[in-house]
Amino acid sequence: MDYSGVKIDWLGHSAFRVTKGKTIYIDPYNIKPAAPADIILITHEHFDHCSAEDVQKVLKSNTVIITTAAAKDKLRAVADKARFLIIAAGQSYDIDGIRIEAIPAYNTNKFRSPGVTYHPPGLGVGFVIEIGGIRIYHAGDTDIVQGVEQKLKDIDVAMVPVSGTYTMTPEEAAQFVKMIRPKVVMPMHIKTVIGTDADARRFKELVGMSSEVIIP
Repeated sequence: MDYSGVKIDWLGHSAFRVTKGKTIYIDPYNIKPAAPADIILITHEHFDHCSAEDVQKVLKSNTVIITTAAAKDKLRAVADKARFLIIAAGQSYDIDGIRIEAIPAYNTNKFRSPGVTYHPPGLGVGFVIEIGGIRIYHAGDTDIVQGVEQKLKDIDVAMVPVSGTYTMTPEEAAQFVKMIRPKVVMPMHIKTVIGTDADARRFKELVGMSSEVIIP
């Protein structure tokens, strides 16, 4: 997809490539070798988002990796091959004119055992990327986090998980999109580990005319 000169490619599951002058990868997982990364963003440490094998497919000598401290620990294989910047919700970096802000991302009602969520607060983040005057939001693995919509005003393109089980269901994701009202939204967390075309279609139906939905 080309959005006002910013190219956005879905690479499967929750992985995306954003290109405008610089090349940014988000959560590369099960990808093919491709254009080298200037910046890699990793939302959290789980295997389907934080894959050293896939990071190495797009790594170059001056790649910057922005991620959580725990995810960095999972990337020991590339520890000496990239510049790491550790981030937590509420923090941001400016790299070559690109602003990257970390947004809270966690479960509120998805539990691996009684009282224990799959993604507790502090495990991971979402990202807002401001590049070429465009605001892009990748939600990471999350449920609806109350108050986060205040940080998500004027989003041009959003990527939102819709698989349920570990993240928002299609119904919850549609409710969330109606809260933040991005111009365009792409459902993710689908077609690889969990999540189906049916989930994406259900999400699109529920979003209706609130935002343009593009199913990868």
